[in-house]
Amino acid sequence: MADILSQLEPIFRDVLDNPTLRLTREANASNTEGWDSLAHINLISSIEQHFGISFDLGELERLVDVGQMADLMEQKLAAL
Repeated sequence: MADILSQLEPIFRDVLDNPTLRLTREANASNTEGWDSLAHINLISSIEQHFGISFDLGELERLVDVGQMADLMEQKLAAL
């Protein structure tokens, strides 16, 4: 899990243009500066490309924070 967060952090830093961002499991759009709807689309796209996975719209709608996203990613990566 920590490995996924450590790989997500540079993606979030790049997309949100925040080189000092510290990504936590509790991070979400309402508590992370620069994470708006456009950034969200760019984050998902970058994550899918980097990890070689795809998210369904229904999966994304249920996620409330980075921790849940990382858990879902862990499941998807284990199934590859």
